[in-house]
Amino acid sequence: MRVLLVNMPWSPIDLPSLALGILKRSVDAHVRGATCEVLHANLEFTDWITSRTEFTAEDYEYYALSSYFLGCGDWVFSSALYDDPEWRDSEFAEVMASKLRRSRMRMTRELHRLVPEFVTEVARRVVELEPDVVGFTSTFQQNTAALAAARRIKDLAPHIVTVMGGANCDAEQGAAVHRNFPFVDYVVRGEGEDAFPRLLTALRDGDPAAAAAIPGLCHRTPDSPHTANPMPTGPLPPAAILPPDYSGYFERLAASVARNWVEPKLVVEGARGCWWGEKHHCTFCGLNGSFMEFRSKSPDTFYREIMELAERHQVLDMYVVDNILDMRYLSTVLPRIIDSGYDLRMHIEIKANMRRPQLQVLADAGLIYVQPGIESLNSRVLDLMDKGVSGCQNVRMLRDAAETGLSVSWNYLHGFPGETAQDYEPVIRQLPALEHLNPPVDLSARIAIERFSPYFKRPELGFTGLRPEEHYLFTYDLPEAELYDLAYVFQAPERGIAEPTVTLLNDAIAAWKKHHADARLTHTDLGDRIVLVSRRPSFGWRTMQLTDPFETAVFRLLDQPHTVVALHRKLTSAAGSPGGARCTPQDLDTLLEEWVAQGVVFTDAGQYVHLAPAAVNQDLLRLDYMRHTHARTAAAPEPAPVPS
Repeated sequence: MRVLLVNMPWSPIDLPSLALGILKRSVDAHVRGATCEVLHANLEFTDWITSRTEFTAEDYEYYALSSYFLGCGDWVFSSALYDDPEWRDSEFAEVMASKLRRSRMRMTRELHRLVPEFVTEVARRVVELEPDVVGFTSTFQQNTAALAAARRIKDLAPHIVTVMGGANCDAEQGAAVHRNFPFVDYVVRGEGEDAFPRLLTALRDGDPAAAAAIPGLCHRTPDSPHTANPMPTGPLPPAAILPPDYSGYFERLAASVARNWVEPKLVVEGARGCWWGEKHHCTFCGLNGSFMEFRSKSPDTFYREIMELAERHQVLDMYVVDNILDMRYLSTVLPRIIDSGYDLRMHIEIKANMRRPQLQVLADAGLIYVQPGIESLNSRVLDLMDKGVSGCQNVRMLRDAAETGLSVSWNYLHGFPGETAQDYEPVIRQLPALEHLNPPVDLSARIAIERFSPYFKRPELGFTGLRPEEHYLFTYDLPEAELYDLAYVFQAPERGIAEPTVTLLNDAIAAWKKHHADARLTHTDLGDRIVLVSRRPSFGWRTMQLTDPFETAVFRLLDQPHTVVALHRKLTSAAGSPGGARCTPQDLDTLLEEWVAQGVVFTDAGQYVHLAPAAVNQDLLRLDYMRHTHARTAAAPEPAPVPS
């Protein structure tokens, strides 16, 4: 049995497909007599389209990632799906005229006209390889490209079995794909590394009864054009999650024009699900689909997989796909990475309430990009999300990440039922004080309603009458009832703050992004005094020395978020506390109000936290230089007399 796995656009070009890498490993390990290869059609497309248009790396990233909630990437390949280069072109242009700049509109419509030819070429190449089974993964904006290729392959070679799976095929979405597109023979819903090899074995053995017993599988029988088996009752255990096989990806990238666009990264996986979401599912998040249960690989297994992938492919950049870090790894996997001597550079998602020592472990292990899921700097709005952190904790994360050398990737979201302008106004006033810290990756965005999120599943939280997002209506030729099952993103009435507040927020974020590269705020604790250095456009002072014992004690306590009551208790309860004798709540109020005005401290929900990362790097460099200079001077011989 010959199996071909196809990775269609718009899969990112700098990453091999984790899903197909795992499926290849699963087929090789569990299907006797099968051979399995991966066709990197996303790279094929890059070479194909750059020979015909002025297409760039920025364009690919736009359709793969940036335009997800607009659906541009999927609409591009709808012309190939329906074999019509003009498919819904005028409707797209009318609806998207106010959402896309002119050059982007022009490129999108041009791609839409061209891609049917590409899909035909890919299908012909697949047929020439003579596979028995072709499997497509579909995540984010791969759906129409995968469907279009499956359709064309069936047109050319009806005997080839077509299978789809991936995040776009979970639960009712997968059933809708199978029900509406008869050229897809099977849809694997949920985790595929068990179901797909079982399906291949059933096909090899000619055993339809075995296929009919696979949980989650959508299939056809002589009596029914669509049968959807019940979903699995639970997720795979971590021991069943195999490491990926990325054979061929790096070689294909090296032969592609895309090699000049990106630095390739390895994709690694230590865990699935979300341990926070099991207890408190963030109201807007639908990322974990059918299975929220958190499970992670053993530390030995995960460490071994990381090292083996790095050694095999000679690549040190890694993207960790886990939705949240397994905290056990801080004391198991990461120290071993630190000791390994490998200069890894990794990206991972973490919880925003992690403390500085934990962040330092991440930094030392090479996790230089973190995504802490900050989303807001206001505690009340964060409570509406069920995030389990406060605004001051999120600011502390930004500050401590700057101190430990971590780059923070985060989004500012708004549009939550129950939020008000009063939740945003105090934060907006204070954003100029944060300009030395990592800004959001973009301007604030109104939340989208995602399938599997509490906002989707529980209308009592504030969203009713949901409809598929508008782009599905002109991408697919399906009735809205079917689109409702197929869609991942939904339209809903706007909730939360109105446009005037959104504009104020985004103006402040835009200024933050503009000033960030040149902004600075640090502190150096010299024991008897604390020196702060600032360079931020909204604050006139450049240096500040805290010499009063009361002020230095308060500043040190504000390393962590505190209320005035907690500060007063700590300052006055400890025997001999510096400045404690003269500390009153009024003294604290006066000092904190002054520091907020000077941009030294951030406040939210009655808590305060200081904003100045320690000038650790500068101090260490200075001390190290002085130590080595002193050592060289002490060891140097007396200079020889200079001849006269």
